[in-house]
Amino acid sequence: MSQFLVSVRDLTKTYTVGDVAVRALRGVSLDIKPGEFLSLTGPSGSGKSTFMHLLGCLDHPTGGQYFLNGRDVSRLSKDQLALVRNRQIGFVFQGFNLLPRTSALDNVELPLLYADHIPATARRARAAAALEAVGLGDRMHHERGQMSGGQQQRVAIARALVNNPVLLLADEPTGNLDTRTGIEVMGIFQRLNVEHNLTVLLVTHEHDIAEYGTRIITFRDGRVLMDRPVEHRRSAPREIAMLPTDQTETLTADTRELLAAAR
Repeated sequence: MSQFLVSVRDLTKTYTVGDVAVRALRGVSLDIKPGEFLSLTGPSGSGKSTFMHLLGCLDHPTGGQYFLNGRDVSRLSKDQLALVRNRQIGFVFQGFNLLPRTSALDNVELPLLYADHIPATARRARAAAALEAVGLGDRMHHERGQMSGGQQQRVAIARALVNNPVLLLADEPTGNLDTRTGIEVMGIFQRLNVEHNLTVLLVTHEHDIAEYGTRIITFRDGRVLMDRPVEHRRSAPREIAMLPTDQTETLTADTRELLAAAR
């Protein structure tokens, strides 16, 4: 058994746009241990989102190898990649991607419909537990239009967790949120990382958001420019406690939990 959850070697990805070959990744090699919280940064077009898509088994690399839990998944078929995504990887995106006119519970349960041999009662129980884990136990039957942006993103996180993934990928998850709500979401990621040893890989343009992780990898021109540990990791409870009063007047249950943890 490999000591690394993720290992990539000389990973490349080239897209053909008309007659032009766009080299999005130019030979990336790195390892990720179980329980790490990585933040991928870099300017637009640097290759960080392409790298995340490959780790999420959403696409095949042009060259190189990608090992997930010791298995080379870089040459799997589309159907095999779909199984890996469903069973081992959770996704959270900037756009919440929730189904309209559908309850939070039904949205979270959706990935389980593609899993084999899970009875309906077990699916509902797991979806409810995932919503409880992100502080939305009292919003299970609310539809998308009845929830704030922060609540919708927490539903999206619960949906990503419902299959008990080994790897959680988050692409700009705070991009559509205000400051306080964004910190709440980062607090959920930190809690999942610390309490459940969940490996998190976050793509962000924001330096302060990157500092909620344990390691920052900076991409430029399809290569890893820098790979360093976070020396002074931000703590969501402390960051919320330091917000101006007018940003903490209406606290969600998740915020109150974070503040309690900081005391």
